[in-house]
Order: sequence, then C-alpha cells, then structure tokens
Amino acid sequence: MRHIIISIIISMLTASHSFAQSETPDTLPSLELAEIVIEAPKVIHKADMDVYHPSQSAVDNAKNGVQLLANLMIPALSVSDALGTITSAGQAVQVRINGREASVEQVKNLLPSTIKRVEWIENPGLRYSGANTVLNFIVTNPTVGGAFMLSAMQAMHMAYGNYNSNVKLNFGRSQIEVGGAYKLTQNLKAHRDYYETFTFPDGTSLTREEKPLGGRTDNYMGNVWATYNYIKPDTTVIVVDARGFITPSNKIICHGLMSSSMGFNNVVLTDVTGDHGSRPSLSAYWEQHLPARQLLVVDFKTQYYMGHTFSDYMEQDPDSREYLADIHTDIQDRNHLYAVEADYIKNWSRARLTAGASYTANRNKSVYENLGGEVFHQRQDKVYFFAEYFQRVNKFTFTAGLGAQYTDFLFRETGFGSTSWNLRPRAAISYAINQRHQLRLNFESWQSTPSLAETNPTPQQIDGFQWRVGNPSLKTSNSYMLTLRYNFMIPHVYGQFGIRAFSSPDAITPLLEWEGDRLITTYENSRGLRNISFFMAPQIEVIPDWLMLSGYLQWRAERMRGTGYTLTNSTWSGNAALQLSHWGFTLSAQYARAQRDLWGEKISWGEDFNLIDLTYNWKHWGFSVGCYMPFGKYDQGSKSLSKWNTNERHMRLDFRMPYIKVNYNLQWGRQKRQANKLVNVSGDTDRSTAGGR
Repeated sequence: MRHIIISIIISMLTASHSFAQSETPDTLPSLELAEIVIEAPKVIHKADMDVYHPSQSAVDNAKNGVQLLANLMIPALSVSDALGTITSAGQAVQVRINGREASVEQVKNLLPSTIKRVEWIENPGLRYSGANTVLNFIVTNPTVGGAFMLSAMQAMHMAYGNYNSNVKLNFGRSQIEVGGAYKLTQNLKAHRDYYETFTFPDGTSLTREEKPLGGRTDNYMGNVWATYNYIKPDTTVIVVDARGFITPSNKIICHGLMSSSMGFNNVVLTDVTGDHGSRPSLSAYWEQHLPARQLLVVDFKTQYYMGHTFSDYMEQDPDSREYLADIHTDIQDRNHLYAVEADYIKNWSRARLTAGASYTANRNKSVYENLGGEVFHQRQDKVYFFAEYFQRVNKFTFTAGLGAQYTDFLFRETGFGSTSWNLRPRAAISYAINQRHQLRLNFESWQSTPSLAETNPTPQQIDGFQWRVGNPSLKTSNSYMLTLRYNFMIPHVYGQFGIRAFSSPDAITPLLEWEGDRLITTYENSRGLRNISFFMAPQIEVIPDWLMLSGYLQWRAERMRGTGYTLTNSTWSGNAALQLSHWGFTLSAQYARAQRDLWGEKISWGEDFNLIDLTYNWKHWGFSVGCYMPFGKYDQGSKSLSKWNTNERHMRLDFRMPYIKVNYNLQWGRQKRQANKLVNVSGDTDRSTAGGR
C-alpha cells in the first residue's frame, strides 16, 4: 500500500505543502525526519529551511526574543528591537512560535534561554497562505514555575514608544499565559512631497504640484492575549487562545499649497486618511496521537472586526476661502471570519505523508455614511484540499504535493460575484554536495483572492476629478516561483547565492481609465507580472563572538503588462548589519534599502532606514540607547507610470529619533514547555479602504 501511495503522488508532479519541521515537546515523540544536513557553527541548511542554533554569547547578550534574533544576524533579515519590526527585503515576515502564528510582541516576550533554535523558511509553501517568508521560534520550557517580562521603549523628544509585558504560570500539564502590548505615536511631524501630470484623452495635460505646509501622523495600537496550553504526554495537546487588537487612532494629515498649470495657484490643500477599530479573535487547537506513528490535528479560528475607515480631501481658494473640492468618505465595517483546518499525518522512518482540508468564510458588512447610510454585504468562501509526500534518498531529499482551492464570493445587493477552481502545485529537491555545500531547488505556487476594497463597486471620490471603483468580476489570481540556492560555509564566512524567477500571469492590479471628465481607478486581472532576481546573503565572523557582519543584496528586473501598457523596472535592494559585543555591551548598526516594487502602473517602496543602538545587559535587566534615522531622510513613497497620470509621492517623517529602552525579565521554578502546534489555520477579517491620493 505504501508503494502505491508513493507512486501516485510522485506521478502527479506536484509540489509540497510543507509543514514547518518544528521540534515537538520533550514529552511528545518527535515527528522530525532525519535529513542530510550541512552543519555550520550556527546554521544547518535543511531541505526546506535554514536552522539557527543560538550561541551562548547570543543568549547572554539578549533580554528578549527579538534581541536574540538580532544577535543571530540572519543575513536576509532586518530586525529592530527598538521599533518592534522584523522584515525581509522590505516585506513582512510571518512569525511563528512552535509552529503557531504569533506577533512580534509575543516574540519579544520569549526568554532567550528558552529559545532552542530558529527556523528560517524562505520558500514557505502551501500551508503558510502565501506568506513571503516565515520565522519559526522553537521554544522549550521546564515543568513548573513561571516567568515575567517587561519592556519599554521611549523616544526622547517626541510622543513615540513601544511597551509590552507578559506573565506565564505553570500548573502540572497546564500553562496559562497573559500578555499585552501598546504602541504610541502621537503628533509625529510629517509632510508630503507630491507632483503629478494628468493627460486627457484629447491629448491636453494638467500639471499639479504640492508645496508641503506640514502635517502629522498618529498611530495608537494595543494588543492583549490570554492562552491556555494543555499537554498530556504522547497523547493529546490542546491550545485555547483569546486575543484582542485595537487601533484607537491611525491617521495621516497633510497640508499644502497646490499650484496648477491651468492657473489655480496657492490653493490650500488638506488631505486626511485614517482608520480606527478593534479585532477580537478566538482560536482552539486539538492534536491527537494515534497508533503506528499517525497524527490528527484540528485548528479553528473566529475573528470579528468593528472598524471605521475615513478620508477627507479639501481644496480651498486662498482669496475667497470657498471650497473648490470638499470630499469625504466614511465607511463603517462589521466583518466576520470563520476558519477551520484538519490534517492527517503519517510517518515512516524516511518518509512522511500529509493530507488535509480547510474552509475559510468571510462575511463583510460595509455602511457608507457619506452615501446616506447605504449598506453593502459581501460573502466570500474558500475551500482548500492538499496532499504532500516527503522522501529522503541518500544525499537527496524530495518533496511533492498538490493543493486545490475553490473560491466563491458574492455582493448581495448587486448580485455580482464569481467562482473559481485553482490548483496549487509545489515541489522541492535538495542535494548535499558535502558537509559545507548544498544546492536547493524550490518550485511553489499560490493564489491571491480579491480583497473587499478591490471588488466593492461603490464609487469613492478621491479629489476633484479622480475616483476609485472596485471590480466585482475579478478572479482569483495565480502566482508561481522557482528558486535555486547555493548554500556554502568556509572558515568564518557562510551564506548563500541564488536566483529566483517569478510569474503572476493574471495578477490583480489597479487600472486607470477616463470616463468623461473622471479619471477612474479600478482593478483588473492583468496580463501579468514577471521578474527575475539575483541575490547574495553572507555572514562574516570578523572576530568570533565579538564582531559580526551580515547582509543581503538583491538585484531584480521585472516586466508588468496590463490593459494598454507594458512597463519594465530594474532595481537593487538590501540590508546590512554590524554587531560588536563584549563585556555585556552590544553595539549594533543597521542600514536597509527597501524593494522598489512594480505593480500595475506604479512603483512603490517601503522604508529606507538606518539605526544605531548600544545595549548593556546586567542580571535581569537590559538598558539601551540609540537613534533611528541618524543619517539621511526618512522616505516612503510611490511613483505612477500611467499614461493618464504620472506622479511621484514621497512621505517624509521627522524620524531622527533618539530613544532609550529598558528590558526586565524574571523566571522562577521550572517552566512548562509550550504546546507545539503543527497546524495553524490562517485568515483575517477583511476591511474597507477609503480613497486617498
């Protein structure tokens, strides 16, 4: 029977739905398969991930999980304990603790001494719901006792700070964890550099330029959680998790004087965009061990979003003080999510078979207050099935699997909607040349479902003649990626070189069209995006355990095609980090240049930043001083390449920010090992987006 299963799955030429090979609790039998690995002092290159084992010096010079991650200096990562961020090539990183999806705040509340290893997964595969990259922290805890952690970071000359705390208590087979975090950003000075040129269908054009008069941004976010873990050795694991996330205020206000080539000069401009709301959630996990090395796991999640999204755009004549444009969008959301996943795992000595299914339901209700309280309902359902097989043969490892996703969404009021079936193949092969060199080839695919904002047909006015209208006829899009990596290790240097090819033949992208005197931004399934990237990521021990250098450098060329346009882009991005540690002190310096992403007819980029930090650890305490953006200007923005609207936008913040930070952690007794969750159902409630320039 086993040989029949192997033959069927391999003949499908499918790709893997890889589970993170995270180590199970000491009280549970390990499901991790033995593999051919390439060992280095700090990293092991496996078939589908890189495994980092913290050195004693890395643990000693850290007071929380984020500091420890920074000490590992994983080349592709940008890690900031001060800001509480973890990114890779400017993109968000999905964080997990023992296989369970978590937040950066929860990573902060990990005791460094309990982190056994960190799994870095650059091609996450099917089970991670389209995540770009995944970090999985494998944590071990003793059996009784508890732990308390507290962290506070405060800027010296502005209302900016991050604060969090966490308590863990253990009772026999049970563990209770309660934690909370809060981020403060109040009245942070900001301004916008902006200019644009509109070209009308008759060939005439209009140029508008904005002279900044200042502005500000507010961003308050709070997060609380309570978790209960139960472990009965070799039999049952249960996890119940309640969370609450609230955003009291999140907005950007920009003021400026706008001049126009049509003779309107010094028009007073005010542009406000923002949102606020709350997102409570509840999840439950059950893991049951069966005879003959079999396992059944079930995960359930429900989430509710109550929020308010708004934008205000006003143009005022400087002489008469009359409003030339006075546009307001006000949307109230009440959205629900329900998701469940069930998986079956069968292990042999050199192989593994996994199969499962999941169902995700979104129920969205949007009330447009600016349209007299008009109500729109959207229903979205996703069903997903998958199977995967893993096999080790001498120095080779093979993984193959296939997923199938059915998507159905409908707008109740209009009757617009669509259904689709999509296949999700994935395959991987790795070859260990010797103990210091490895080749890894990955092929993966995933689907992107249209969002609420992209499909809602309700018109939203942006300014005097720009509008945004969703397209309810959008189809789920497909993406494919092929990556070849060469991992190496020589004395005091290790890293990787690689090449990556990406294709999304029906990517969901914005589309600009004129309708009379209105320039409409809608959405389409485009003719596709293709790109190719070359990258390198070294880590260098300049002075072992004292001075380390790491970095990531990528060059990418891409082509985007849509209705009426073909665009190309080539750019480089990357990050670099230096760390000097001795006598309890750690001096860190970072620089990052974000990716310039071509999507539709726009190139956009995240944060370009630099950071200097000095930390001293003493007993249970850690003290830090540093400066965010000591050099250069903070920049986040976009550039439109449309033939109808050419513009460039730079968001500038007064972010030259010296700060102080204090960490405290205390543990007593022997703390219980947290439950190791092998499956984590994914999904978040959708929400509306108000239009803005």
